[in-house]
Amino acid sequence: MPRSNLALFSICVFVWGSTWIAITFQLGTVAPELSVGYRFLLASLLLFAYCRWRDIGLQFNRAQHVNLFLLGIAMFCVSYILVYHAELYIISGMVAVAYSASPMINMFASRIFFGTALTWRVFIAASLGIAGIVCVFWQEFSRIGRSQDIWLGSFLTVASVLWSCMGAMVAIRTQKQGIATWPSMAWGMLYGGCSAIAIGLLMGKPIVFMVTPTYLISLLYLALLGSIVTFAAYLTLLSRLGAARAAYVGVMVPIIALLISMVFEKFSWGWLTTVGVGLSLAGNVLVLKKPALSKSS
Repeated sequence: MPRSNLALFSICVFVWGSTWIAITFQLGTVAPELSVGYRFLLASLLLFAYCRWRDIGLQFNRAQHVNLFLLGIAMFCVSYILVYHAELYIISGMVAVAYSASPMINMFASRIFFGTALTWRVFIAASLGIAGIVCVFWQEFSRIGRSQDIWLGSFLTVASVLWSCMGAMVAIRTQKQGIATWPSMAWGMLYGGCSAIAIGLLMGKPIVFMVTPTYLISLLYLALLGSIVTFAAYLTLLSRLGAARAAYVGVMVPIIALLISMVFEKFSWGWLTTVGVGLSLAGNVLVLKKPALSKSS
């Protein structure tokens, strides 16, 4: 991994910002449930191999495995299945913008489940974030009369964000149990990948795997870079900069996603988009900004 914090930050922003468009290359012949399963099963196998190589413990008790299973279901299964389905109806950049609300939702959820204190900044930031997302989506909402698919895509996106945030809460609980990040990711992705394929089978989806260059390259990209390398870079940033400053990665990802969407999906960037992105950025910066220390500290 590069030593420069800027390089690590750039890896997270540009890779995560591009995974949204990479997902679109997975859509088509293979059912979304199966593509999600293939992605996380591949990533989990690589993570298990890494843990074995580094002699990182992978043994957990039954209660811990229950939490790891819940982590896999929420973060690496249902949320991603919903994302893949959402991108059948709305462009990938807008899904990414919706995900920029995750830090704020996570803070409210942390208050509910763990009693984490909230401040006035959180409420203002949440309002800015919601207003920004509405502005970015406004152009698509104006077409609702012509296409009901936009309603469905928006609903799936919101549901995906909520499931992802539930996964984050489970992740916090696994950390409180003392489970290290790498083995929790390995088990979580294994459970998530298996569950995604099981859901596909229960829905009657045929087992299909494409061997086309587009599908294989996007699968490898999502599994290796989108699911492993970026987490390695982000975890390094966490250790160097702390959670608050490292979380600024999530502020920039939607911007990259929308720029890529302009090229590949012909997204029309209007003045409302600019306003919406600005409001979302302001909300995220406000909620993630580290409180100023008093002079006596």
